[in-house]
Amino acid sequence: MRDLSMHVLDIAQNSVKAQAGLITITLARDADDWLTLTVRDDGCGMTPEFAAKVTDPFTTTRTTRKVGLGIPLLKENAERTGGMVVIRSAPGRGTVLTATFNLRHIDCPPMGRMCDTLLTLVVMNPDKPDFLFEASRPGREASFDTRAVREALGEVPMNTPDVTDWMRQAIEEEFKPILEVS
Repeated sequence: MRDLSMHVLDIAQNSVKAQAGLITITLARDADDWLTLTVRDDGCGMTPEFAAKVTDPFTTTRTTRKVGLGIPLLKENAERTGGMVVIRSAPGRGTVLTATFNLRHIDCPPMGRMCDTLLTLVVMNPDKPDFLFEASRPGREASFDTRAVREALGEVPMNTPDVTDWMRQAIEEEFKPILEVS
């Protein structure tokens, strides 16, 4: 994966496949430029045995191929910066994946087009699941919750062009100032 936004897309799509009803993606930057990425879902979860080996590229739920590189590459990229990946999961209770990155480290992947990735997740999954996006850095916080958007829209689909344009503007306005790496 070339950037952090692609990791977010991959992990969130795992949550979609796990039949999550709500996926929460949190990006928290501290004053020392450490980024904590957390993806939490209420999907089917994993057994302790599977969760323990999910960072192995030869462990996958895919039936089309025998290799799954998303989580192993995320772990490798985090560890290259001095960070780590922690996965907590239980069958029927969902999964929480937390990855930390030192944004100042020379080997840290770039942030990428995170706002576009967040919007893509919503547009690709207009009916379900719901998404809660949260971001923070010292002195600033942002959130975007598709449950509130659905309530305001009523019967209007989430992926109609006008709604998509509005969501793009709202996400960029809230999240770009927090996510831009200086």
